[in-house]
This record gives sequence, C-alpha cells and structure tokens, in this order.
Amino acid sequence: MRVLIAEQAFAAYAALLEDKAPALQVFTSDDSAELSRQAADCPVWLGQPDLLASLLRQGHRPRWVQSTWAGITPLLGLGLPRDYQLTRAVGIFGQVMAEYVLTYLLGHERKVMARVVSQVERQWDSRPAGSIAGRRVLIVGAGDIGQCVAQYLSAFGVELYGIASTARALAPFKEVAGLEALPRLVGQADYVINLLPDTLATRDLFDAQLFAAFNPEALFINAGRGSAVVDGDLVQALRDGHVAGAVIDVCRQEPLPRQHPFWTAWGLLLTGHSAAPTSPALMAGLFLENLAAFQAGEPLKGRVDFNRGY
Repeated sequence: MRVLIAEQAFAAYAALLEDKAPALQVFTSDDSAELSRQAADCPVWLGQPDLLASLLRQGHRPRWVQSTWAGITPLLGLGLPRDYQLTRAVGIFGQVMAEYVLTYLLGHERKVMARVVSQVERQWDSRPAGSIAGRRVLIVGAGDIGQCVAQYLSAFGVELYGIASTARALAPFKEVAGLEALPRLVGQADYVINLLPDTLATRDLFDAQLFAAFNPEALFINAGRGSAVVDGDLVQALRDGHVAGAVIDVCRQEPLPRQHPFWTAWGLLLTGHSAAPTSPALMAGLFLENLAAFQAGEPLKGRVDFNRGY
C-alpha cells in the first residue's frame, strides 16, 4: 500500500510507520512540488487538513484520507471534492484535553492568577481557596473528546451537564441536552467548556445574548473552535460582569493579530492553541488500525459525514 504523509511532523510519522508497518510504501517530503508529484500515485493520505486541502485543489484524488487533526474544516472548503473516505483523529485527545481543562478549573478555584498578581505587588494573599467538588460543569460538545473529559472530571465530584446534537442519556452526565437548551444550562453552570466542532450551526454561537444568560460567576473555556465565539461580545461580557473570566485556546485568526482586543481584555487568558496537541505515536496507531479496516472493507473510526461537517 502506498501512503502519502503531508504533515509538518512528516519525519516523525514516516519513522513510526516504517517501524510499525515496514511493508508500507511511505512517501513524504517538505517540498510542496515533490509532495504533489507523490500524491498522484498514492491512494491513501495521512496528514494535516490544510496541507491535504492544497493537494485536493491541485486535482489529486485519494481513496481515503486520515486527518491528524480532530477538526477538518480546511477539507470542507467550497469546490473541494468529497468523493473519498475522510476520517478525523478520534480517541487520542481525551486525556490531554482533560488535563488542560482541569488545569484551569483548579487554577480558578485556587485563585492562581490572583495570587501571582499579589506576589508581584508583595501582598500576602491568604484568601481561602475553593474546590471543584460540587461545581456544575457544562461541556458544550459531548462527543468523543467531551465524553472523555467528563470521565476524568467525574472523579473530582463535579456535576456534569452536556450539550450534543440531540438530547440523550449518557453517563457520567446528569443531563445531555440539545443545542436549544444552551441558554438554560449556561445560566446554571459554574464552568462552561466549549468543545464543539466548526459547523454552520455552531458559528457565532456564543454571542451577546448567550453571554447575558450566563451565571455571572462562571468561567468560560473555549478549546473547541474560535468561530463559535463572537469576539467583541465576549470582551464586552467580561467588562459588564456577565462572565467571571475566560480561557481562550482557539481563535478565529491564528496567530492572533497584535491589535486584537483579547490581548488586553481583563479576565481573559490566551493559551495559544496548546490544549490538545497531537501525539504522533498515538496518531500512527489510530492510522494503522484504520488502515487495516480500510483494506478489509470495514468501517473506519472517525468517519466524517460531509453533510454534517464532522
């Protein structure tokens, strides 16, 4: 089987595949012209969506594409073909995303940022800390990653609520509701964590009207997609006290322009799209598992429905 790797970390992926599956014919390059030439003869592609989309625009047609990202927005662009199997990275981000979320939940309860300011000002800060036990956590996007985050958080005694495409019973959540219930649930939550993918239904979801419905003591964490948040509305909501604070990992434009209001917004922390980096070793394992299924004509993990966008 001829496999094309289109990835910034192409050398790491090539080494892993050559070690784990030496029978594969692996092709890759850091030269875009050479990569395009190789793509013409490879039915299977592995890589990051922005580079893969460029190859599709050049007229190359794979049979199956495995994205190394959970998000596949670049591959959904207008004019790009959809007559191939596309799978996104699933089952490999749960723990690192849970660690990210826990970092800022615990940091918020323990007032870490405020204590840093107190130290800079040489003020002894003996305010009592809180605990996340009993806190109401709303995970907006109770899919593969959201469910894994919930499992980790459940050990800390939080009350878990979720938002999914449709309401359902799903452990360990107390309730998983549809998107229409979001205004109700944000008003009850101590923490609102957005993990939604980028779709037409999720763009500009967190706007002035929704932020006005928040519990004013809530911390908002966006580790899903920047397109879900109306940036100016979030900044204003922080000013007006509708939201206690925000941790923003993903933005509409990355890197964030120097003049963007997020840089100076009071109560907002930027984390530079660092929440859940892809592990090449885990990704290679998922790819090889899917490759075996592909060759056997069996269902693939993370198969994308182009109509839904995920």
